[in-house]
Amino acid sequence: MEIVYFLIPVSLIIVALAVGVFFWAVRSGQYDDLEGPAWRILFDDEPMPPGGMHGGDDPSRRASRSVSGDGRSPK
Repeated sequence: MEIVYFLIPVSLIIVALAVGVFFWAVRSGQYDDLEGPAWRILFDDEPMPPGGMHGGDDPSRRASRSVSGDGRSPK
């Protein structure tokens, strides 16, 4: 029974701290935009150039991707 006299004030302090942190987060704007980060992760930051990641059909890039004489690609 004596432990209850200790646990009730400790639990009230923890609840008061949690409520204080919640109100601090609301005041500082943590909950202003709840949908923005969820949509932002679905879209790229920059649009892809025409032709994919390498920028289309560039002859200089094609030469670096050639296959060596034994059928293996260069490393």
